Amino acid sequence: MTVIRYTRNLFLRGISVVFLFAFTSFYIQIPGLYGRNGILPAYTQFEKPHADMRINLQSKPTLLWFAPALGIDVEHMLEILSIVGILLSFTGFVSQKCCCKPVFAALWSLYYSLFQVGQTFMWYQWDVLLLEAGFLSILVAPFWYGKVSRKARNVQSAPSDFVSFWLVRWLLFRLVFSAGAIKLASGCPLWWSLDALSVHFESMVLPTPLSWYAHYLPRWFLRLTTAFALVSELAIPPLFFFPSRLVQTVAFYVQIFLQLNIFLTGNFNFFNILITVLCLSLLSDSFFFGSIPTKGSKGDSTLKTILSILISLGVYGTLLYSAYILFSLKVLPSGAIEAKIAFSKNMFDTAMSYAMPGFAILGAVSLSFTALYALYSSLQNKNGQKSTFSTIFSFISTLVYVLIAAFVFSVSLVPFSTIHPAGKQIALPLLQQFNESVSNLHIANSYGLFRHMTGVGGRPEVIIEGSDNMKDGPWKEYNFLYKPGSVSKSLSFVAPYQPRLDWQMWFAALGTYHQNPWLVSFVYRLLTNEPDVLKLIDNSHNPFPSAPPKFIRGSLYKYSYTPHDTKTSDWWTRKREGEYLPVFSKDHPPLLEYLRAQNILTSSKPKSITHPTVKEVLEKTRTIITAVEPYVLMWSLITAAFAIIFLTTPSQSGPFKPKKSK
Repeated sequence: MTVIRYTRNLFLRGISVVFLFAFTSFYIQIPGLYGRNGILPAYTQFEKPHADMRINLQSKPTLLWFAPALGIDVEHMLEILSIVGILLSFTGFVSQKCCCKPVFAALWSLYYSLFQVGQTFMWYQWDVLLLEAGFLSILVAPFWYGKVSRKARNVQSAPSDFVSFWLVRWLLFRLVFSAGAIKLASGCPLWWSLDALSVHFESMVLPTPLSWYAHYLPRWFLRLTTAFALVSELAIPPLFFFPSRLVQTVAFYVQIFLQLNIFLTGNFNFFNILITVLCLSLLSDSFFFGSIPTKGSKGDSTLKTILSILISLGVYGTLLYSAYILFSLKVLPSGAIEAKIAFSKNMFDTAMSYAMPGFAILGAVSLSFTALYALYSSLQNKNGQKSTFSTIFSFISTLVYVLIAAFVFSVSLVPFSTIHPAGKQIALPLLQQFNESVSNLHIANSYGLFRHMTGVGGRPEVIIEGSDNMKDGPWKEYNFLYKPGSVSKSLSFVAPYQPRLDWQMWFAALGTYHQNPWLVSFVYRLLTNEPDVLKLIDNSHNPFPSAPPKFIRGSLYKYSYTPHDTKTSDWWTRKREGEYLPVFSKDHPPLLEYLRAQNILTSSKPKSITHPTVKEVLEKTRTIITAVEPYVLMWSLITAAFAIIFLTTPSQSGPFKPKKSK
């Protein structure tokens, strides 16, 4: 095995960046989502605390329970936790010394505390993925960084690094393979016909400007791209464990290419960035620095390189030929490449019945070899540099990591088994017990987006309208900051920021308002002109700037992209399908009763206990932070971090390279 010390450090800095995006995105939206008059007030979840704090923490493990003891309101405590998370993650990216276990343990605890009260606005796969990746970062990170000033390629990895970093690769495997398997396992006809992308770019939550152009790419090209995505997600992941560094490096490039295209054509917040960071687990330090030749090894090195290239050509040549057969690829006289799935649903199910237990065995064997190598390395004492005590300590600590890795791997098999019915073979009763014991910590989760494609025949959108006259109108439309509304509103890039209200409106359009009680609360806040909630939408074009409307309703529309061959400045065409939300007024008794039943409106709000000075500091901090567009703020923070890194790094060393030894 090769050295992974530099790669590990780069991974930890990458996780710090993702935490920075996540905390900043959450912080910006706290008042409107969770404030005292927000859509889902956070204080309602802490109204009846138990006298025993241990019981409170068991029922809802979050640091917010300590807010009253600190003399702080729950919503202000949310802001403090977010700000601390922003500062820790920023320093973790700027300084490698801050990428240590205590810092990542703090970051995980802070985000987990926010997740516990986030309710429907935090129930996304990337949130639990960040929790799982953050937990693994605690294992990957060292307790502290010593005074090492040699080149990264000359610094030997700790034996435990191989075990903890293997868990990151296993997470990447489960994530990517699940994304592909769940598409075909669902039986969705659009995936099986390879026509999913013909709908996807128009129906995704928040399209980018490139989504419109991608939607009108030739149909044969979209089908070919869909086939490439399925191959990348189904056939490439097993190669993450192939015993050839070059094979893994090619797999890395394939995944990065896929994530880059998804990032450019869809605003999936920090999701694609996080997956890209996880892909670093496929690399070693030789990827960045090259291998170090030793005396008399030049000929052997050349032979190994040639052999590695031949093996890689054989592996990926076989993969390409298999894809050619399985997707019945044909080059037409026009130059187009025809693609269609040449296997049946039964054949796929049969293959999965072998693949699921096979991948469990592959993971177990790979982890076993990695663990044995790590334990063997911990006992090595070249040139007598380690004392007997150090050797014993190294072995014991490595053994602890091996046991933790074995437990995490065993637990992860349970959620992994849910992607296909064939997975029941690996979800053994003992493993299910292990998983249940830690399921609330989200250290192992199930993944898989776009199980079924929506938006066939146009994307559904809920349009909120207000009026002062229920019968005659006029009904004036509320505009959101990012989701489709006005047909002439341009699409925009907002990643890595996630406007959680806009995202939730997309899900609401797929169901009914009865399934989305938060939407009723949102409407009520509009009827009372709550300033913090209005900041979550396009308040600069508020149709009722001076006084709230007397009535609000919701209409369901179907949106489609404007044809590419028409001369118009509009991005969308739309057609009203009917009523989505009945007419409500502020004093409508059924509305008020519903909100009280959902514990969104309470008989009395708790008095503010936050000290005026603390409150003033938090308000001024918010004013400064929210003075610019959220996504501009996030990229500005990263730019500032890079500037600090370059200014504080000696010129002879790269911005992420350790100093050279004298």
